[in-house]
Amino acid sequence: MTQTSTHRSDVENEASAPEGSGRRRATFNKLPVTGLRKLTDESVEVSFGVPDDLVEDYDYLPGQYVALRAEIDGQEVRRSYSICAEPRPGEIRVAIKKDMGGLFSTWANEELAVGDELEVMNPQGAFTSRTRVTSMNHPDELARHEVREDKNAHVVAIAAGSGITPIMAIARSLMKASPTASVDLVYANKSSMDVMFAEELGDLKDKYPSRIALHHVLSREQRVSPLMSGRIDPDKLDELLDKVIPVDATQEWFLCGPFELVQLCRDALAARGVPEERIRFELFTTGKPEKPAGQQGREVVADPEGENIRITFNLDGNTGKVETPKSANETVLNAALRVRPDVPFACAGGVCGTCRAKVLCGDFTMEENFALEKDEIEAGYVLTCQTRPTSDALDVDYDA
Repeated sequence: MTQTSTHRSDVENEASAPEGSGRRRATFNKLPVTGLRKLTDESVEVSFGVPDDLVEDYDYLPGQYVALRAEIDGQEVRRSYSICAEPRPGEIRVAIKKDMGGLFSTWANEELAVGDELEVMNPQGAFTSRTRVTSMNHPDELARHEVREDKNAHVVAIAAGSGITPIMAIARSLMKASPTASVDLVYANKSSMDVMFAEELGDLKDKYPSRIALHHVLSREQRVSPLMSGRIDPDKLDELLDKVIPVDATQEWFLCGPFELVQLCRDALAARGVPEERIRFELFTTGKPEKPAGQQGREVVADPEGENIRITFNLDGNTGKVETPKSANETVLNAALRVRPDVPFACAGGVCGTCRAKVLCGDFTMEENFALEKDEIEAGYVLTCQTRPTSDALDVDYDA
């Protein structure tokens, strides 16, 4: 699915970032690897220690992610991974599943060692709960353990493969925060050997037997119930929603996995009248066959005799300027990286939202958006990795 939008915003427009968006300026710090734990043959949980002077910078909401940056085979590689543990000062834990041909994931599973240091971005992302049962909705309240209303909320999560990672943090925090909230989890994998956090999921079920319902769907392993065997296709999803999941009693939905599954679920829920604001989703990929180019500031030179576009951007209180030829059809991120290598980005595919900035002036098109909320777009925010200027000048603010 490709999203295209055009927007013009004036400098005088003072619309601020949506309250509670969970966004903040992305910065990297070197953190030590303090633990490695195999989850399956193809996945590992990595723990990072956070020094006392950085604890506040690395607080997070359940469901958020961090980007990791490392030099592998002489090239800088960045990847984003969801945090798999409930908020715990002084520690960040992520789960990394090896992808076929994946440079970073293979390296992390086979070569990363305790004691190594990696550059870890402070937590980002809006795949967080809006159900007000706990301070997990408000970072400044984490230390005070304040409890809010809606303790009886019912939440449904549908995940596939490593999509379980942020769901683990959300489910654990929800169960701990509210004595009456409940969760239905539909978790799709190829086989039982591929189930990440199998032991932890079992422990959660044992600890909260009346409040957590686990539904393992295995595509390549026969289960007793035909409904729990095979891929989740439209017919199987409809049957799950008809017979297993209490759709009308669900306050919030979390969808995490590959594009095809997430989109299937979104369409099915929309057809059943579930309000869009109740559905939270996060993707592995955009579903497009090509991979992001890397956005490393590829060489583009302004044409002294041709038509150029002036891109101005604010970052860390400093203004940067760069020109790009109209014929290059270059993204804002790629252009900005040529003059500021520290411009924030991670996936470069419109998925994570790390490169988010606010358009102050100018016209543009934005292709692919799977990270920004509707209210953020209305306020003028864009993903600079997917944004291309269509006017002679474009001004954006990464600090907004």
